[in-house]
Amino acid sequence: MSVKFRVPSPKSNTKDSRRKAKITLICLFSALAISNCSNGKAKRGEFSIAESKSYEATLFRQNCAICHGREGNGKEMSDKLIPSLRYGAAAQKSEEELYLQIKEGKLPMPAFKNQLTEEEIRNMARFIRRDLQRKPENGETK
Repeated sequence: MSVKFRVPSPKSNTKDSRRKAKITLICLFSALAISNCSNGKAKRGEFSIAESKSYEATLFRQNCAICHGREGNGKEMSDKLIPSLRYGAAAQKSEEELYLQIKEGKLPMPAFKNQLTEEEIRNMARFIRRDLQRKPENGETK
């Protein structure tokens, strides 16, 4: 039994290299465009944490922004994607679930029960739901 190996011709190898280079460039420019769109700023019509003078926004800037980004849109840290507090899984959580996660933590997020008061933790959960996610408060309709 004989095994035959096909050696690619120099022309096809060059063609593949060019195609891979084009795909790489397209992916690179797409990634840059997407990262420039979010840029850590609030989108039009969104609540802006950076511009807010509220106590909760100050707490967010001091305790949450380092991981979740200046505007709570999430970011990448140490090759890990830190989730957005405005969209995705966080937006599916109730105010009580957010409260418990802030208080008790959930790896890799630390617990804040020793840094924030009970009232501050409640206010932060309400802040995330009401201001960042634009969800109505309990019993309120929008």
